[in-house]
Amino acid sequence: MNTTTIVTELGLDPADERHTAFDAGLRAGLARVEEELQEVLRSPGHPDLTEAATHLVRAGGKRLRPLMALTGAAFGTDPDRATSAAVLVELVHVATLYHDDVMDEAPMRHGVTSANSLWGNKKAVLIGDYVLACAARVGAGLGDYALRLQANTFGRLVRGQFLETTGPFEDCGQHAPYEHHIQVMADKSASLIAMAARLGAQVSGADERIIETLGQYGELIGVAFQISDDVLDIAASTTDLGKSAGTDLREGIVTLPMLHALDDEGSGAARLREIIGHGPVSDPMLLHEALELLRVSPGVDRALTEAHGYAAKARDLALGLPECPARALLTGLSTFVVERGK
Repeated sequence: MNTTTIVTELGLDPADERHTAFDAGLRAGLARVEEELQEVLRSPGHPDLTEAATHLVRAGGKRLRPLMALTGAAFGTDPDRATSAAVLVELVHVATLYHDDVMDEAPMRHGVTSANSLWGNKKAVLIGDYVLACAARVGAGLGDYALRLQANTFGRLVRGQFLETTGPFEDCGQHAPYEHHIQVMADKSASLIAMAARLGAQVSGADERIIETLGQYGELIGVAFQISDDVLDIAASTTDLGKSAGTDLREGIVTLPMLHALDDEGSGAARLREIIGHGPVSDPMLLHEALELLRVSPGVDRALTEAHGYAAKARDLALGLPECPARALLTGLSTFVVERGK
């Protein structure tokens, strides 16, 4: 998804003048977000830091979170501060990518060499911290609500990352493996999407009911989006992903499609348990074998079925919002996030 596909893939009607005007406004808003991201991350007198901090921003991305913030703002009466809200959520997201790549030892991100590969792990962590500091500065300009929401969301992001590192089979507490993984997705992925929708609506003056509905929508669509991502990590090529396929396997992270595949009967599932049961899969031959076994297992289809369930609930919530082009986009997005996993 990018700014050229908003109308055609996200439920807007190119024959409806209201929809095309809304589309044009989103494109303009996302263009402003790109400009402000570069400006906010600029460190005067320190070109090396500026270069490193803008590395992933310049690489591009789906910009789903800024899109959610701008869409949420459409339900209010004063969307002028929506750009800052969109910049804030994307900065938090980008900061987590720097940290994630260090933990994953990822060589690529968004089709470019990762920061940790270019500058080493220590500098990559510091770059991520700098991006978070820039996000806090933007949040301070949006008031107490933004700061509290940002702090709560960041706490959930860290908790999700921590739970992911423990794994569903090591320390689930009172949770079964499936519940553990859903909690990871809710904290690590959905929380920031929900924050984007809430904050965009709040800064634009939307009423509390709409803000709450958008937050719930963001939680549901975020889980659906992450399940789709987990499927793509198995099913898609490295070229299509913009990063190395099989990242979760290499890191020993057991995702929802893997859990379903491991629960299956037969020799394929038994072999998967042998490979994945030893932790991270670093051997290229074993990685290839595990990916092939997962691709032909029922795990992918079962995971996509769950993603469709979450997306359908999100769509139902969106349909309860006031009728407008922003609502049409949200309903269209509920289809897009799961269809991309096919």
